[in-house]
This record gives sequence, structure tokens and C-alpha cells, in this order.
Amino acid sequence: MKLVVGLGNPGDRYRGTRHNVGWEVLAELARRHAPDAKPESNFEAETLRIEVPPGRGRPVFESAKALLVSPLTYMNLSGRSVAAAARFHKVDPAGVLIVCDDLNLPSGRLRLRGKGSAGGQNGLKDVIEKLGTDEFPRLRVGVGRPPGRVSAADYVLSRFTPEERTELDLAVQDAADAVELWLTRGLQPAMNAANAPPPGGD
Repeated sequence: MKLVVGLGNPGDRYRGTRHNVGWEVLAELARRHAPDAKPESNFEAETLRIEVPPGRGRPVFESAKALLVSPLTYMNLSGRSVAAAARFHKVDPAGVLIVCDDLNLPSGRLRLRGKGSAGGQNGLKDVIEKLGTDEFPRLRVGVGRPPGRVSAADYVLSRFTPEERTELDLAVQDAADAVELWLTRGLQPAMNAANAPPPGGD
């Protein structure tokens, strides 16, 4: 089994904000693969088991089981929840995929990497600290840069405009597809799909 972790903040106040895109990707995976299941409370998180069957979306080699983990610790303490879940289920860092927002990517763009720095994402920074390594995959969903003099802290806690929402809904679908590929075929096929430029893009 692998862990798929969506970073975000709990509570209605943060629902639909840019910082909670990771949770939206996990919600889409839950809708696809466990629509009638209720999340459990474990590891200071909401957790849900899913199984991605062969043939989902693109050719795959085999079905794959995963635990969806949505930490309830607030973004900056996410690593505590992730490390506890990984220890309990005896999952190596390479089997933990973190899904999070990214200010440095254009809105709606995806970037999947097998390791690397936090890149200014505080939740990811805490995961690196608590796992003791940066060698785990992470799928970043671009939310764009804050306009004008809006601070990064305020921007990531703001909600999307209607136009942005349409674009992000598509990105959430694509991100869920990439997670399925990672689960069933591995990192490289998932990177090939997630990191491909959009049609007409560069």
C-alpha cells in the first residue's frame, strides 16, 4: 500500500482556498474510487482507503491500493501526521506522494517530481523535516503568483475567481489522473503525463 497525502487546512473557513488544492485532489480520488465510504480519523488526519482498478483512464499494469491522508494539523504541521501514518503502515518515503499547491507554477499547471526542496511550501517543508528526507514524490498544483501587493500568505488563503475555478477544476482532474498513474504504473509514467505542457503551451 502507498500513501497519497493532500495538504490543506481544516474547517469551513479554508474550504475552497488555494492552499487546499491538495485536499480537492484527494476528494476527486475518493469520488472515483470510494464514493460511499466514510473517512476515518487516524494520525491527526482524515483517512480513506481506495483501490485503483486496472484499466482506469489509461493502460495500467495492475490494481493498486492506497490510503488517502488529509492532515488536520493545519498546513505548517502536516509532517507530524504524514510521519505517523508512514510509520504505522511501514511505508518508505518513496511510497508517500504529497499533493500540494504551488505559488511558483502558473495557475492550473502540474509538476510531479520524485524528490527535491520544499520550494517555499511550508507544509512540504514540515513533511521533509518530519520524514528526515526530501526523497519522496510530490505533485504540485499551480495556483499562480499573488497580484500586486497582495502577500503570499493572504493569497494562498483566498478563494479562486470563477474563471480560475473552471481552470482549477480541470487541473484537479488531471492531478487525480496523475496520482492514479503513479499508483498503478510508477513515477516515470506519471511524471510524463503530469509534466507535459498544455496543448499550445510551452
